[in-house]
Amino acid sequence: MRILTAEEVRELDRVAIEELGVPGMLLMEHAASAVAEAVLRHAVESKERGAALVEAIVVAGGGNNGGDGYAAARLLLAAGIPTRLLAVLPPSSLAGDAAANAEILRRFGGLIEDFDPKALAAAGPCHVIVDALLGTGLSRRPEGSFEAAILAMNDASSRGATVIAVDLPSGLDADSGSGPGAVVRADRTVTFGALKPGLVIEPGASLAGEVEVAPISWPPAAEERFEPALRLLQEGSIRSLLHSRPSDSHKGSFGHCLVLAGSEGKSGAAALAARGALRGGAGLVSVVTRRGVVPEVLRHAMEVMAIPLAGDGPLSLVDLDPLIEAAKGKGAVLMGPGIPRGNETGALLGRLLASLEPGCPAVLDADALNALEGQTSLLTEAAAPVVITPHPGEMARLMGTTISEIQADRLGAARSFAKAHRCTVVLKGAGTVVADPDGEAAICPTGNPGMSTAGSGDVLGGLLTALLAQGLGPAAAARAAVYVHGLAGDLQAARRGQAGLVASDLLEGITEVWQRWEL
Repeated sequence: MRILTAEEVRELDRVAIEELGVPGMLLMEHAASAVAEAVLRHAVESKERGAALVEAIVVAGGGNNGGDGYAAARLLLAAGIPTRLLAVLPPSSLAGDAAANAEILRRFGGLIEDFDPKALAAAGPCHVIVDALLGTGLSRRPEGSFEAAILAMNDASSRGATVIAVDLPSGLDADSGSGPGAVVRADRTVTFGALKPGLVIEPGASLAGEVEVAPISWPPAAEERFEPALRLLQEGSIRSLLHSRPSDSHKGSFGHCLVLAGSEGKSGAAALAARGALRGGAGLVSVVTRRGVVPEVLRHAMEVMAIPLAGDGPLSLVDLDPLIEAAKGKGAVLMGPGIPRGNETGALLGRLLASLEPGCPAVLDADALNALEGQTSLLTEAAAPVVITPHPGEMARLMGTTISEIQADRLGAARSFAKAHRCTVVLKGAGTVVADPDGEAAICPTGNPGMSTAGSGDVLGGLLTALLAQGLGPAAAARAAVYVHGLAGDLQAARRGQAGLVASDLLEGITEVWQRWEL
């Protein structure tokens, strides 16, 4: 499903209005109709539950978002819903289509009041509040009456009022999913034309509630000008990337994965990654790890092969030649889960990446990423495609910034790093972001908090490596892996609950996905 940035939406509106002659009032009327219909559906649902909708309250600002609110108030009145409008800006200060709709509402007999937080003090379970305060043009922290209106709407929500946001919750940045200040907590968001990044990236995804994409009659000729660089992953598109196995296939048909993982006390990371690769469909999996760790890995993953690495202690340049030899003939390499890290580990991994065969992509996770802190230029010297799978803390270390800054713009961080270092970035977390070096990106809707558990990333790394070894390109493999991994977690959480979910449950969940997709 396509996702459009605020700039792309503004340009689509401009093309439709200025170049194709679609009246702005028509677009606004379609948007308002979608909002009004959402309120009417809520009224019907409330009546079915035995609760009457007493009143709709539209909180309107300026610009197109406010204009949508004025138009929606008129449509609700026409449908017999008691409605009043609280104007945060005087109607006399409005311009263009917003001013026109304010005047139409006034002539229609609509009640337009100056906003006062006390006007929402009595709002509760029998009220619907339409948030038409701020739209996609937010450029700074809401202040003054705008901040007061957001806080008043949230206070009413805490008392049981239903909040329906127009296009996106006020105060939310449409592109980053964060807010510089107060943000409306909506129960439902009616967004227009296409999803916005901020509606699917946390915390925006949670603040938006249930999201409905409503068409506003953008002409096809206008929409065809845009090939979105951002998409929401969907099950059908991911399923289409994967194919059933031919009847005459053998284990050599599905790739040989090399997993560089594990150390004393962390053999489980290697075992989980290797088993993730096997569950991901790899025909063969070899684990290369320190000699003393091999028995523990094989005890938990008896289907894999082991390549003992001589010596002990942190990985260093002494290990380069054995690792280059181990990587020969492999379909993909995973580096990082639980590896022993020392002063030379980053340099070792950089040289190993530069020595890989061109057809052997690499996945870097966990301590492989930590070892590259301050040495990220090594990624650009790789001889084969590279996919990195950081969580926000690892991403912050790679970029020399803070976790809060990464989380404030997850999409921007992933995209900028992918472009600068010519790699595919899987930025893990709620709404995992997959960014490619060419600027294309996707957001994954699957997954749940129960997957925030030790070893979950190891399973993902193995699954991703298996898909690469079976011939999927970096972008396709990364998208498929995060979607399948998240769906596996969702299926397991539905059966076991989230609180007790452990990483090994995801292995079973992956097989459920393959059964569901008949693979």
